[in-house]
Amino acid sequence: MAAGRGLLALTSGAQVVLNGVDWTVESMEPQFGRLRLADSQGRVESRSIRWLINHPDARVSKRNPEEAGGERGCQPVAFADLTAEQQKQARVRAEHVLEAATGFRDGHRSRARPGEPRPAYDPDRTTLTERRAAKAAELAAMPRHEAEMLGLRFMSLRSLQRLTTHREDSLLLACADGRWTRRSSGRPSVTEEVREAIFAVKAECRERSRITMASRHRLMHQYIKEKFKDFPVEDVPSRRTLSRIWPEWFGPGGGRQRYERTAADAGDADVKARLVVHRPGQVLALDSTPLPVKLRETVFGEAVTATLTLAIDLYSHSLPAFRLTPASDTSVDVAMLLRDVMLPLPMREGWGKEMEWPYPGVPAEIIAEFAGHGAAALPFFAPETVTTDHGGPYKNHDLVEAERELGCNILPARVLRQTDKFAVERAFCAAKTMLFEHLLGFTGTDVADRGKDPEGDAVLTLNEMEHVIATWIVQVWQHHVLGEYAPAWGPGESHSPNSLFAAAMKQGGWAMQIPEPELYYQCLRKHYVKIHPRRGVKILGLWYYADVLDEPRYLLPSERGGKHAGTWVIRSDRRDRRTVFFQDPLEHERWHVLRWTGLPPEGECPAFSDKTASALLASVREHSLGPRTDDELLPALLEILGQVTPVANWPTQLTKKDRAARSRETSRAQAAARDRAPAQEGTDPEPWPEQVRVLERAVDADRRRRREAAEGKEPVAPPLLTDSLRRRQGLFLVLDGPEDEAALTSEDDFE
Repeated sequence: MAAGRGLLALTSGAQVVLNGVDWTVESMEPQFGRLRLADSQGRVESRSIRWLINHPDARVSKRNPEEAGGERGCQPVAFADLTAEQQKQARVRAEHVLEAATGFRDGHRSRARPGEPRPAYDPDRTTLTERRAAKAAELAAMPRHEAEMLGLRFMSLRSLQRLTTHREDSLLLACADGRWTRRSSGRPSVTEEVREAIFAVKAECRERSRITMASRHRLMHQYIKEKFKDFPVEDVPSRRTLSRIWPEWFGPGGGRQRYERTAADAGDADVKARLVVHRPGQVLALDSTPLPVKLRETVFGEAVTATLTLAIDLYSHSLPAFRLTPASDTSVDVAMLLRDVMLPLPMREGWGKEMEWPYPGVPAEIIAEFAGHGAAALPFFAPETVTTDHGGPYKNHDLVEAERELGCNILPARVLRQTDKFAVERAFCAAKTMLFEHLLGFTGTDVADRGKDPEGDAVLTLNEMEHVIATWIVQVWQHHVLGEYAPAWGPGESHSPNSLFAAAMKQGGWAMQIPEPELYYQCLRKHYVKIHPRRGVKILGLWYYADVLDEPRYLLPSERGGKHAGTWVIRSDRRDRRTVFFQDPLEHERWHVLRWTGLPPEGECPAFSDKTASALLASVREHSLGPRTDDELLPALLEILGQVTPVANWPTQLTKKDRAARSRETSRAQAAARDRAPAQEGTDPEPWPEQVRVLERAVDADRRRRREAAEGKEPVAPPLLTDSLRRRQGLFLVLDGPEDEAALTSEDDFE
């Protein structure tokens, strides 16, 4: 065929177009110089190869894989398949071919380099044949090592003639050495029997513990020996071959066996790992991490560590809610975090107009009217799916029940698969570099990177840090460029969390759902109990009572049926065990607060959590107190809280661990009070003045006890040594001389 129309490999199955009709080479008889052609309609013709070469309208079919330089059953070779060094050699060879063809290294006079054209390659004075001959002589005279380095050793006159027929766009690939991109011959040693043995060993290793490649090679030998008795032992691939085949077929396999099995089970169950998120609130990722900044607790002023819990929307990468908790978080904190996602963030002191609700379509006045306060520039929505890890607070059944109350689907991440919730992991890193590293008390990534005294540098309290993070999210995070997190409908565009949320509101709309204040109680833990006529209800070992329980309708069993028939539902907040909450059966919007019966009627008791309550009950059981009323439990509670008479238990003598625990319980109680509805929550006294009053009462009681013990008794002086000697009848003094006897007679008074 003509050179300009491409080259055709005349093999069985090759495609050729004759007069616009596709023909397939059915068979070749090169010894007779003829071939058989067949078209799509079943016509078969026998033609000579000479006839095909000289056909006026014969060209290569576009469906032929050989047209792009590839082979049948293999994808076409591209210039990007070459290494950087091979690409340089191909460009050097192409420049020599272009100089021989046109007289210029870049192929055209308009792109002439300095000193071009050279006299031997001037197109105005030489012919194409002369330039090719000059180029062949130049390359032949080049030193061998230099020609090998540039890939020009085997470029002859025939090569220059062949390469000149290629267009400029395909010349680079034609100048590449075919051995660089030759088709892989596979592994001839891997026969069907060996392939079956390898897959059998793979399936067996999935259920076993992790073994080495040498053990897998022995298992492959065992399988072939027992299944294919006639297979030659010497034809079994070596361990080195198996070490190369295994990662080619099954990947690197760097995971642990437990997680490899879970991934394989997910694949067998046709669970797709890729989830396309196309609207805000579709998937919400939650995670917790220790806050890398030391804080000052408000009770004793000690430096403590808090836990930061974040919620991030996977569509817009917004941070609709976060929580700061002393020490570790609990299931109640995570449930309140989900509740915060559904509520608009109130405007805070010091925030200006630029931080108010800016999103189009829904005016800020409407949101403020429904919410009862001004809304900040932070999205809020009802989450549809919640993705968490396998931490204790996230697997707690109370949180699972709260998520069901909120109507969320639970999508737990795979164990130790950070990719399942990569967005929240990246958010933690971004918050560290963008905010936490600039604050005093920053602790660094680990202990080795820690400063000299981060505890001494800590200046922010828990409430101040919470305000700083909220301001940073609204003013910085929601406006920063996301970079590689551009949406599918806008690749390459610059977006921020605010712009993505606004675009979603414009594309698919946005449903403003502001939940009622009673949502706080619905997220709390449920207890199914019966009401005692005189004592109230017993929740986790403590009795709670309110005057409303004396009504006649609560003296009878509940009308509830099913599994918890005849019981009443009481909800408790584990952060503050002083009170529980009871929903009115007639007015569901009304909630009654039941106080612990052990609380003194004239004052307030310091806040205590479920951990302190458990320690209280354990102390009572240990001492076998067996109180008949909860009033007798109050001294034991004060003893646990460290507010009893002995000096060793005074707040000024407590250890750092005890002070941090007391501060943590106070902060958690304040957080629980803030989460309640304004109409339902009571006045919580300040923790420090209350503890001062308790301490003063304890000191006064100790002084009073000592005075009473000292009344009515006179101090008795110890007797003299001589008096004791006189009272002893069997003791005689031996005198050395008359002088001693006279002195004793004059000084002592005998009766």
